[in-house]
Amino acid sequence: MAKKVMIGMSGGVDSSVAAYILKEAGYEVIGAIMQIWQYEDRCEAQDNGGCCGYSAVNDARMVAAKLDIPFYVLNFKNEFKSKVIDYFIDEYFKGRTPNPCVACNRYVKWETFLAKAMTMGADYMATGHYAKIAQTENGRYAMQIDFDNPKDQSYALYNLTQYQLEHTIMPIKNMHKSEIREIATKLGLNTANKPDSQEICFIPDNDYGGYLENSGRGVIMPGNFVDEAGNILGKHKGIVYYTVGQRKGLGIAFGKPMFVKEINPESNMVVLCEGDRVFSGGLLADDINFMAETEFHEREALVKIRYSHKPAKCTLTVENNRLSCRFDEAQRAVTPGQGAVFYDFNGNMLCGGTIVKPLD
Repeated sequence: MAKKVMIGMSGGVDSSVAAYILKEAGYEVIGAIMQIWQYEDRCEAQDNGGCCGYSAVNDARMVAAKLDIPFYVLNFKNEFKSKVIDYFIDEYFKGRTPNPCVACNRYVKWETFLAKAMTMGADYMATGHYAKIAQTENGRYAMQIDFDNPKDQSYALYNLTQYQLEHTIMPIKNMHKSEIREIATKLGLNTANKPDSQEICFIPDNDYGGYLENSGRGVIMPGNFVDEAGNILGKHKGIVYYTVGQRKGLGIAFGKPMFVKEINPESNMVVLCEGDRVFSGGLLADDINFMAETEFHEREALVKIRYSHKPAKCTLTVENNRLSCRFDEAQRAVTPGQGAVFYDFNGNMLCGGTIVKPLD
């Protein structure tokens, strides 16, 4: 009997082709999309064609019909609000820069979606991520980075559990976007030329500052820009509008390039520095999720500190679920709230965690 797999369809070209590949491989395929938009009366007006709107549902439904697979819309809006939106808002008010995709992947796309797939009799869930899962020599499952593929999405999947990895299929693995679009075009799928969504999916106009201001979760107060010695340089409009490493959009001219080095929610200050001072020698991270290996004390590795970051050599030390990392060469804009993800030199993901602070 064919294994059953439920694939998360976003209404985009990647998950569309992933569903096709699964069916061609002989799986019994079920298509499903997550309903995560929060307001039924506003959704149509705000629909931006991303993974949260009505048009995404319609696109996914059309693909499912073309492939002749069943299709469901699953209501996960409560889980999305508590695990992604609330986390996103809280982190910004703490002076940190969250990654909502990481939270959504772990707690909605995998934890909730996978549980639903299992109750519907599926053996696996699948997605259209550009990522590969492998079983290592010690029997553990791990994401594997494709160093040559700029679309590799393993970074955003660092906090998946062993159970989730074991029950996940990623059909497009390390394929390239051009291949995906070529397949979709040949199949006549309506998503073949659909552009990638770039913005935060639940903020249609990409004005996250305005979104936070209207969230009702806190008051955004203006404060001071200061230098590293504490000297006042000018006024900022609220800490939620800034992130470590930012240069543009500070709203004040200094006569030389200045960068955000630190955000202090207790004093409501944004610390600025010149370019060379935004580099750090290491980082401290917590909430560690081990993947290719169980807990270890010290080892050399490669680290990514943001999605677009080129992996850098480092030495990491783990103790009591906290991790310190020393870079071989100083790295720019180590940002609290973002993920620090570590790989061995063969590309197996060792572990990942949330950046607490940079280290000098």
